[in-house]
Amino acid sequence: MGGKRSGYLSWDEYFMGVAMLSGMRSKDPNTQVGCCIVSPDNRILSMGYNGFPSGCSDDDFPWDREGEDPLKIKYFYSTHSELNAILNYKGTSLTGATMYVTLFPCNECAKAIIQCGIREVIYDSDKYAGMPSVVASKRMMEAAGVKYRQYERTGRELKIRL
Repeated sequence: MGGKRSGYLSWDEYFMGVAMLSGMRSKDPNTQVGCCIVSPDNRILSMGYNGFPSGCSDDDFPWDREGEDPLKIKYFYSTHSELNAILNYKGTSLTGATMYVTLFPCNECAKAIIQCGIREVIYDSDKYAGMPSVVASKRMMEAAGVKYRQYERTGRELKIRL
């Protein structure tokens, strides 16, 4: 009887890989963020990426990050990957779930994460760590008992031919 193969993906590699792949669906020219929500028994419950709400054309709404007219920049229109993943979930409860996300959640997403019962957030990048929205996010998650930790990159390179 042979043993199992070695070199298979860890759960963290697998789910962060799914989050990264989800982020590749984003049409945002500046920032592509992906998210994967997982049950306590390692089942994918939902995924999301940053973009506009259903019915809001990617061609009719602005992707610009800056401008004098706030109605001509993306921030009033785009939905973050975390909120999309939460809203895409069709089950009854996300209580006890873990969220894998490629960028640390902002304060608005943290509110949704806390309210729906997600208990842990595993993130890749924390490039906005000093920004008030992320500082507030961490403060709320700590107060609510939501654990968070940075994904430890393994350096493994995966190639997928599509």
